[in-house]
Amino acid sequence: MSEERIQRTVAESQSERSEIIFPADANSLGNLFGGRLMQYIDLVGAMAASRHARAITVTAAMEHLDFVAPVRVGDLLILKASVNRAFRTSMEVGVKAMVEDVQAQELRHVSSAYLTYVAVDSEGNHLVVPELVPETEHQKRRYEDAGRRRELRKAETLRKRELRSALPQGWYI
Repeated sequence: MSEERIQRTVAESQSERSEIIFPADANSLGNLFGGRLMQYIDLVGAMAASRHARAITVTAAMEHLDFVAPVRVGDLLILKASVNRAFRTSMEVGVKAMVEDVQAQELRHVSSAYLTYVAVDSEGNHLVVPELVPETEHQKRRYEDAGRRRELRKAETLRKRELRSALPQGWYI
């Protein structure tokens, strides 16, 4: 018996977060700590994933994080997240981070990342998530790209598992 899944569009779960960067978030050069930017990316990504799943989501992976340009103290950081593709219990979310120049009314791209989230219940059991319906050409491209990235992740996971099984016990000592 096949279970028919609910469908949701990309627009139904898109999320945005804004932050003003303060000195406590920056290194000695006045640039935002990379780890703090990763935290912001994870939070906005989790918002999109939770909206799509209508459930608690946990981060399974953060990959392909690009630091394109520095974020400085005083900058207005804008992060936007969209679910790129939903699989059975997991979702790939794309996050783009930009700095807004409020005077010039311009955005400068500073970072992008892909994250995988898994929907879980209160006991931590995986939940089936709604299917994603991409509507625009851009969303359809991101949907297809997410499928290719998933296949690459699967192959890399298998390669690493085989490598670990070939290592002698105690190799890490």
